[in-house]
Amino acid sequence: MTVASIIMIVSLLVLMILGFPIAVSLGLSSILALLVDGKISLIAFPQRLFVGIDSFPLLAVIFFLIAGELMLQGGISKRLVNLASCFLSGIRGSLALISFVTCAFFGALSGSALATTAAIGNVMYPEMLKDGSYDKKFALSIQSVGGTLGTMIPPSTPLILYGILTSASIGNLFLGTIIPGILMCLLYCGVGYIIIRKRGMATNMRKFEKGILFALKDGIWALLTPVIILGGIYTGIFSPTESAAVACLYALIIGLFVYKELNIKTLYKAMYNATLGSVSIMFLIAAAQVFGWVLTVQGLPQALTSYLVSVIQNKYTFLLLVNLIFIIAGMFMDVGTIILLVIPLLFPTAIQLGINPVHFGVIATINLSLGNVTPPFGTCLFVAAGIDKSVKLEAIYKEVIPFCLIGIVGILITTFVPFISTWMI
Repeated sequence: MTVASIIMIVSLLVLMILGFPIAVSLGLSSILALLVDGKISLIAFPQRLFVGIDSFPLLAVIFFLIAGELMLQGGISKRLVNLASCFLSGIRGSLALISFVTCAFFGALSGSALATTAAIGNVMYPEMLKDGSYDKKFALSIQSVGGTLGTMIPPSTPLILYGILTSASIGNLFLGTIIPGILMCLLYCGVGYIIIRKRGMATNMRKFEKGILFALKDGIWALLTPVIILGGIYTGIFSPTESAAVACLYALIIGLFVYKELNIKTLYKAMYNATLGSVSIMFLIAAAQVFGWVLTVQGLPQALTSYLVSVIQNKYTFLLLVNLIFIIAGMFMDVGTIILLVIPLLFPTAIQLGINPVHFGVIATINLSLGNVTPPFGTCLFVAAGIDKSVKLEAIYKEVIPFCLIGIVGILITTFVPFISTWMI
């Protein structure tokens, strides 16, 4: 490891501890490494920033953010809740189960954990309070945990970033997360149901009054969204990037002319939120790409790969180590940052050990999706806490622990039963 790379990593950690934004920390530490190295002109820094985001597939990230906001403001989330309610409302604890199932459906539309927590949480949390038998902190934990399904069910923003970094098929990555995503949803439902029964909550079971036909008729347009997105990709009609643009157009049409909940005010709000999210993500990607390029120039990924291969001969031992790294990293950093920083370091070793790129991508995504809800810095926890500011964040921490533990079980199943993520290959 060179002096420049050591200074680069140490300065990154120091800047993050001091509270600098992640993207700024990545950029400043990269500049410092270039100055110390002295072999590469600083003019390379802005050039690499541009190269880092000059990618057609990255447009999918922006378009899916826009589509998710249009669906949120256009009333699609409410229809999904009604649809799930008509099938699950007769079960004890149905509101918790409905939250998880609806989050999975909404994740198939937006690809974002934060958007899923915000969209479904703002609909389901008031309903759980209205029921009168749910504890506030438990109800918020349900919304935060459910939000993680937003990136486990395709289309998924982390999968798109992974596919761009590794050149793995984004279409196969989308297919590969379907079964693990459903598995995680079922595990969350099971744990939620056990907790509800054990604590004596949700004794008032309510039926969905409007009937199945009404829910299907009202929600069919929302259900068609993942069919159009994924169906178009797998039939070859359009690419994953083009599918994101199609999702935007479809959400706009449905919100304006079918559900008629999009107007000038809500459309502005959707585009404003999507713009903020897009700028933040693209800035992070640009800075992380520069950081990764400087690390590569310094030879750190190559050295790390050689070391890991020499020490770890068994791919299953490596996968256990990878899971541990992802889980710990997910406690402190957001998903995009981890993918952009850690994947380039670990991916070469995974390939050398014979691990399928799609399988590795699914493992990473499921792990990092769970990271959205692991204390202390799980981003979905902060979004859920914002729904009801009277509940302390620390109280939600305790409630999500059982879900995190069962999530680890789901991760291990996904890791050591590769068929569930590579069946399409």
